[in-house]
Amino acid sequence: MGSNLPVPRRLNDRVPQTRKLAILGSTGSIGTQSLEVARDEGFEVVSLAAGRNVERLIEQIRLFRPDYVSVQDKDVRATLIERLIHHNVSCPEIGVGREGLVRAAKWDEADTIVAAITGFAGLEPVLAAASSGKKIALANKEALVVAGYAVMQLASDSGALILPVDSEHSAIWQCLLSAFPSDLHHVVLTCSGGPFFGQTRDDLAYVSVAQALAHPTWSMGDKITIDSATLMNKAFELIEACHLYGLEPDDVRVVIHPQSRVHSLVAFKDGSYLAQLGSPDMRVPIRYALTFPYHSDCSNSESFGLFDSSVNHVWTFAKVDEETFPSLRLARKVWHDGGLMPLVFNASNEAAVRLFLDGVIQLTQIFDFVERALVEFSYMSSIESSTFDDMMNGHHRVMRRVHDYKYTTA
Repeated sequence: MGSNLPVPRRLNDRVPQTRKLAILGSTGSIGTQSLEVARDEGFEVVSLAAGRNVERLIEQIRLFRPDYVSVQDKDVRATLIERLIHHNVSCPEIGVGREGLVRAAKWDEADTIVAAITGFAGLEPVLAAASSGKKIALANKEALVVAGYAVMQLASDSGALILPVDSEHSAIWQCLLSAFPSDLHHVVLTCSGGPFFGQTRDDLAYVSVAQALAHPTWSMGDKITIDSATLMNKAFELIEACHLYGLEPDDVRVVIHPQSRVHSLVAFKDGSYLAQLGSPDMRVPIRYALTFPYHSDCSNSESFGLFDSSVNHVWTFAKVDEETFPSLRLARKVWHDGGLMPLVFNASNEAAVRLFLDGVIQLTQIFDFVERALVEFSYMSSIESSTFDDMMNGHHRVMRRVHDYKYTTA
C-alpha cells in the first residue's frame, strides 16, 4: 500500500499554491461551486470549458473575464458570440470540441485545473492536464475508472499533483496526511445509501426518475445523482481509491451512513481509526483541493453547525445490501478482470443511466444492462494498453451496443 497523493509532512513543505484556475465543466454543479470558491479566495479564472449552457456561461464570462473559453461545437460558439455582443460583454478567445477542451486544460497561464466534466468526455482533458505538470483538482471519477494507470503515470512523469475533490477521497487523503503508508490497514468509504436505502430490488423496479433524482443529503448533477441511487457512484470510488492509494479492492470497505457527516475513515494496523467529518457541502473539499496544504478560513460558514448543541445528533452506519445493489461486486470484478473492463463498466453504466433518465428503462435495468455488457465485452480484459482514440472508440462501441439492449429486454 502507498498513497500516490502529495503528503507534506510540514506546512512549509513546497506545494505550488493556486493562483490561476482553469475550470472544466464550469456550468455544471461542481464547476459552479468551484467558481464560488474561486471568487471567495480571490483566484484568477483564466480558462473555462462548458457544453451548451450559453446563458450561464455568459454570466461566468462577465464575472470572471477568462482569457479562453471552450464550448461543445461551432453552433454553440456562434450563439455565445451573438449573446455576448447582445449583453455587451467582452468576448474571450473561444475554442470548440475536443481540441478546444484540451487547450482549456493545458492553458499556459493556469497553474491549477478543476476537472469537473462528467463521464468519459472528461478523460482526455485530464490526460492533457496530467501530462502538463499542473495541479489537478479531480472531480471526474471516470478518468481514474477508465484510465487510472495512465493518468497516474502521466502525473508521476510530469510532476503533476492530483488532488481529490470527491468528499470521500478528500477525507481519506486528509486522514492519511499524518500517517505512514505502511501503517494503513484499510480504508472505509461512507455512502449515504441514496434515496432508496433499505428498499428491495422489487421496490426499485418502478421508481420514477424524479424519485431517483431526489437525493436526501447532496445536491449534484443528474448523472451522478442516479449513480448515487444505484451505488454505482461508490463502485467508481472503490476503483478510484485503488489507484489513488495503491490499494486492492479488498482494502477498500464501504458502509452506509445516511447522515453524510462522516465522509470516510482510515483504519490502521493497531486497530485505530481516523475519520474526517463535515457537513455535506461540496465547497469544502473543493476549497481544500484548491488551497492545499492549508485549510482556508471559513469562520462564517454554515458548516460549523455540525455540532450545534441545540440539536440531537444521531449518526448511524449499516452494511451495504449487495444483492439489491450489485455495483460494488461489479467494480471488484472489473478490477480483477483488468484490461479495458473498467472502460466497459463505465461506458455501459453511462449508456444505461441515459436510458433511465430518458424514461426508456427501469432503474434496476441499469444493473442488468451493465452486467450484460460485461459478459458481451469480456474479451476486452485481454487488452492491456490502448491509445486515447482506441479507448474512445471502445467507449462509443459499448455505449451504442447498450443503447440497443432496450430493443431486446423482456
